[in-house]
This record gives sequence, structure tokens and C-alpha cells, in this order.
Amino acid sequence: MLNLQSKPNSMRVRTYLLSAICLVILANIIPQNATAQNLKEFEEKVTEFTLDNGLHFIIIERHDAPVVSFYTQVNVGGIDEPVGNTGIAHIFEHLAFKGDHYVGTTDWEAEKKVIDKMDEVYKAWLYESYAPKPDTTFMAEKWDEFQKLQEEAKTYVVNNEFSEIVAGNGGTGMNASTRWDFTDYFYSLPSNKVELWFSLEAGRFMQPTYREFYVEKEVVREERRMRTDSNPIGRLLEEFMATAYAAHPYGRPIVGWSSDITASTIEDAHNFYEKYYVPSNITFGIAGDVDPKEMKKFAEAYFGNMKGKGEIAPPVTTIEPEQRGERRVVLEGNSQPVIIMGYHTVSGTHPDYEPLVLLGRVLSSGRTSILYKKLVEEEQSVLQLENAEGIPGTRYPGLFLSLFIPNAGTDLDSLEQSIYAEFDAVKEGTITHEQLERVRTNLRASIIRSLGNNSGLATYFVNTHVQQGSWKDVFNQLDRYDAVTLEDLQRVASTYLIKKNRTVGLTIKTDS
Repeated sequence: MLNLQSKPNSMRVRTYLLSAICLVILANIIPQNATAQNLKEFEEKVTEFTLDNGLHFIIIERHDAPVVSFYTQVNVGGIDEPVGNTGIAHIFEHLAFKGDHYVGTTDWEAEKKVIDKMDEVYKAWLYESYAPKPDTTFMAEKWDEFQKLQEEAKTYVVNNEFSEIVAGNGGTGMNASTRWDFTDYFYSLPSNKVELWFSLEAGRFMQPTYREFYVEKEVVREERRMRTDSNPIGRLLEEFMATAYAAHPYGRPIVGWSSDITASTIEDAHNFYEKYYVPSNITFGIAGDVDPKEMKKFAEAYFGNMKGKGEIAPPVTTIEPEQRGERRVVLEGNSQPVIIMGYHTVSGTHPDYEPLVLLGRVLSSGRTSILYKKLVEEEQSVLQLENAEGIPGTRYPGLFLSLFIPNAGTDLDSLEQSIYAEFDAVKEGTITHEQLERVRTNLRASIIRSLGNNSGLATYFVNTHVQQGSWKDVFNQLDRYDAVTLEDLQRVASTYLIKKNRTVGLTIKTDS
């Protein structure tokens, strides 16, 4: 995730995966839910239109205050990256804050010539490095030339101009993120600055410059070092996902493999942009103090000539084969033990998705959940636990994933058996109506709170439109949650939480 205001210097090992899970919950569960408000009331506030080139806009009028939140979702993420270019979706997300042909540069034409030459030189160095017997003299010459060109390119860059324009005009909350399923960009502005958003957004998506591409590659590599290579839980999560998915790209890291970060060039990034940043693959959400007619006028003026009309971004065609037996991955190191369990389940459009979400919350959401009471309070074998459906995404079948951080001295084999015993118990129908209603009520309350602001409305309506086909499914999904029965929870537990469908990841503490 790119934060233009600040970046954390470190991340707590213990909470790394918990934070990652919570992020996916917010992205994949809450956005697809609904409030108890009447659909007709929202239909009066929502205006939708699609430009001739395929760009879709969802406008939500909310005149409570003179502010507007903007949310852009591009239906491309880590799963869409070409083999050999993992991490490029995340790199491109960083580049989107570098401006366009006018913002972020003192002389675009001159800068572009240097950028093009720099990429040619880097590719020459890169391809020679793959030779059976690389010419080290040639590589040294090319690397020296590349570094000189990189320094020359910097002379044209106006650092942080994009973010400073936004902040200088009252913008807040500017950020972006790359997920396995999609990439999104968002911030808020005063309502009298709406046209500025259209100008900036059109510039960065219609005039990508690949400015400081090689600088941002190293930023992404540093993120990988901090969050994965130097983080025991990050390392386990990466190995776990690669083990759980034998074929589907859900098993690849969003941040990318280090060798792929090295291998990616500006030409690769441009090809990625041309293929996936097409109008039909982009949805905009605008919520706040706006006039829908004016929004459509600005949309046509700024985005009407965006190229790529009629082009469709390619879907992921690989289907994860049925798992034939339990898979296990064990990492050794001088770190706190961790257990990750994942069961292959369904995508977010499958009828079993809602029962699985509620099952996960009954098992481990809050102090009254089954696993918390059993493992944390009664046995005192676990310090922290988390459970989530829809990991790593919901466009395609994901995982019912559980994380456990044991207390010191806990025997991991015994802990595993205690967890399986609780899973087996729910298969026998031990969940009560009271437990089901508790998580349903809490889920409803959290959704209502989340949809009480412009940012939440824009985000959730766009996410739901992209995945379900209509923002109105925000309301339909609440009905689906209400329809889930105790029998449904028992059925999905028996169907999916089975040994041959399970992957287990363990970090084992060693002294050496």
C-alpha cells in the first residue's frame, strides 16, 4: 500500500498477518454487505452511467457536508500479472502518484527521451545477466550508463507535485492499495474541487509516464524485505500461500518475487497498462456533495477520449485443481511459533460464501467466539487468533483461513488437535441460534457504521458492482445473510473443513 503522507519503518511480527487478514476482511466482506436502509431511498440518491468507451461511474448524492470522496477501482491485481513479472501491479500503483505529462515534470518531452533510453540500457544489462557466461565488462558499462541516465532523469522530476496539489486543495486520505483481485486509488476533496479530481485522475490513467520506475522498484523491494524476508510471519504466509495453491495465481505474492522485481522493465509495465488499464476494467465511485449531471459532464470531458474502447481485459483462466490430501509447510527459526490453517472454499459469488463468513465469525470473532473461549480462556494455549473467509481474494475460490499465535510452552501438536476437535464439533451441529444471531447482529452494526460516510459508500458500492454486477446487491446480500440457518453452518463446515482440503503452515522455534 502506498501512503503518501508517511510509511511505517517497522511492523510488529506478531500482528503482521492479523493486519493482513483484517485488510482482506474489509475489502472482501464488508463491501459486499448492506445496511438496513431502504433500497428505494438509495436508488433516489444513486446515479449510474457508462461512457461510450466503457468507463463506469457510480455517483452517490450525500449533501451532509461540502466534501466528496472518490474511489477508483481497476479490476486488476496480483493474480493478473504475467509470469516473470510478479509485483508489477504494485509497482504500477506506485507510479500512478508520479503525475502525468504536465504534473511532476519540468519538461516532459526531454524527460521521456531519457526514460526511453534508460529502459533500453537497463534491458541490455538485464538480458546479458541471464547469459550462460555473462560479459561482466559489458554489464558494468551498461550499469554505469544506466545510473547516469537515471540521475539525468531526476533533473526533470518535480517531487511529490501530485500529492502536494491534492493536499494544497484540501485533499485528505489519499492512498492506494494493490490486492490479489484488484487495485484501488482513493482520496477526498472539498466539493468545489471536484473538477480537480477529474483532471488529476484522467492525467495519471490516460498519460502514464513511468517516471522513476526504477526508483519505485527498489521501494517495492524494500517493502518485500520488511514485510516478508525479514518477517517470520510474512515468510510463513508466503510459503503457505504457495503451498495451498498449486496452480492458481492466488499462490503468488503481491509484492512480487525479488528476481521478478529485478526482471521487470518499463516496457513490461507499459504492456501491463495497455492490457489491463482499459476503460471497461475501471469503475469510479463518487460520493458526497455533488450534482450528478455535472459529474457526467466532467466525465465526458476528461475521460471521453480514453483509448481502449471495446477492449476487454483478459480473465484468469487457470482453475485450481481439487486438492487430494493435506499439505503442510514447516519453517524453522528463532521466532515465536505460529500456526496457519487454510481450507479451499468458494468465490464471493457462490451461495456458500455467506454461510462460511458467518461460520468464521462464530468460531473466532470476539471474546464470546467458540475458539476464543476454548483456546484463550479455558486451555490458555493461544495468545491471539483470527479467522477469515475470502483469503486471498473473492474473485475466484479462496481460503477459509485461521491464524493462531500460541502461548509460550504450548505443544503445537496438541493445539492442532484441539482446533480440529472444535471444527468437528460444529459439524455435529453444536452451534446455537444465539451464537448465530450474535455474529449476524454484529455484522449488521459494523456495516451500518461503515456505510455512514462518503468513503465507505463509494468503496462498497463500487466493489459490489464489480464483483456482483450491481451496487444494489449491497442490499441483496444482507438478505442472504439473514437467510443462513444453523443447518447451513453445519453443512458448510462438513463440506469444506475436511483434512484432504486443508493446508497447514507452521513456524517452529529453534535455538540455532
